[in-house]
Amino acid sequence: MIIVLKPDASESQVDHIIERLRDLGLKSQISTGQERTIIGVIGDDRILHNQPLTALPGVESVVPILAPWKLVSREFKKESTIIDVNGVKIGGTKITVMAGPCAVERLELTVGIAHEVKAAGASILRGGAYKPRTSPYSFQGLGREGLDYLVEARKQTGLPVVSEILDTRDIELFLEKADIIQIGARNMQNFELLKEVGAYDKPVLLKRGLSATIREFLLSAEYIMSRGNQNVMLCERGIRTFETQYRNTLDIAAIPTLKELSHLPVIVDPSHATGKWNLVAPMSKAAIAAGADGLLIEVHSNPECALCDGEESIKPSKFKALMRDLQSLAQVIGREL
Repeated sequence: MIIVLKPDASESQVDHIIERLRDLGLKSQISTGQERTIIGVIGDDRILHNQPLTALPGVESVVPILAPWKLVSREFKKESTIIDVNGVKIGGTKITVMAGPCAVERLELTVGIAHEVKAAGASILRGGAYKPRTSPYSFQGLGREGLDYLVEARKQTGLPVVSEILDTRDIELFLEKADIIQIGARNMQNFELLKEVGAYDKPVLLKRGLSATIREFLLSAEYIMSRGNQNVMLCERGIRTFETQYRNTLDIAAIPTLKELSHLPVIVDPSHATGKWNLVAPMSKAAIAAGADGLLIEVHSNPECALCDGEESIKPSKFKALMRDLQSLAQVIGREL
């Protein structure tokens, strides 16, 4: 349920409404739009059905949100959310590209790739310090040391860093060293982890689960936002289908669907979606044409020797060529890279 405020509602009236909701055992979040300010009611809003909220000073109307996801929905916020990550704007007309190695391996390699993707036009450095792998014998990442390498790469290039967290016990570490905390596909419904990152304002990149529906995906985002963190990005990274020619099936239709249902930025990961480096460029272009706000691309200087997912990583030279193509595509659809 949302409470629409009158245009001239005073600060004291807003405080009184929030206090009244708190007395009823409900939380609230304010969203200020271009035309109206609204208060989203969080909790079991059935309590409000017999409450004369429209009688409160400053209230214009009370509107039920029909979607099971409340704060994530377009009903709660009409304008598309734009997230500021150290000066990098994610959402709106700007297309943001996050690029880097799947797994952080060596300091020199990480810093070198960071310089190359920045020179090609990337705005954010991606890199996995902790790697959830299907096999317990596969490379699991460098952990804290890998995060330190990313911090050094950020220091040298100025690129904000996105990296994946696996454990609630590492939250302080990620708050200190990462600029965006990634929740991977395998943890999309790790609700304790979602609630933990939701307790802070640090931007979160939430990946869609391997077999998750759109409904389940948006409700996972709702878990984060219900704890107060409004800086959430949705990442489509392919879903598991019966097709075996490539790793996953990139759900292009999910992009406009998510944009219609939610105000949150939508990022696409064509690398994990396809599992093949030669499919990264065409799927990147398709994602942008479908309305994606950004891309998450794996780039490695020597993919054949990569410790993780080398088969889906593109070389810096191919990344540079892709960025030129995306620049031209962005202009055609009225956006900028």
